[in-house]
Amino acid sequence: MSKCNRLVFYRKSVASTILLVVYVDGIVITGSDYVGISSLKSFLHTRFHRKDLGQLKYFLGVEVNRSKKRILLSQTKYILDLLVESRKLATKPCNTLMVPNVHLMKDDGDPFSDPERYKILVGKLN
Repeated sequence: MSKCNRLVFYRKSVASTILLVVYVDGIVITGSDYVGISSLKSFLHTRFHRKDLGQLKYFLGVEVNRSKKRILLSQTKYILDLLVESRKLATKPCNTLMVPNVHLMKDDGDPFSDPERYKILVGKLN
């Protein structure tokens, strides 16, 4: 396996590619070489205690949906969870989140009733 950064490893040949992605305590293995992937999983199983969770469905806030022709990546669940947590699920969409060209002043408006909740939501968006 070649190292392309600290968390993503890959092996590429003329006919196929295998990617191994590590994040905290999770590993995602994907690629076009099914025999190579199976061999890599067997090798990892002999060296580490691990559990195979099967096909990837959700990773780092991204849902993975497969069909015969494509793979669709979506953050629908992540966004819905944010809307529920921020109590904004029933709000209606708008074209612009803010009125353009407004000059905001430090002392204008009402303070947040719960600044910690706001900080948590901003952290999740980052």
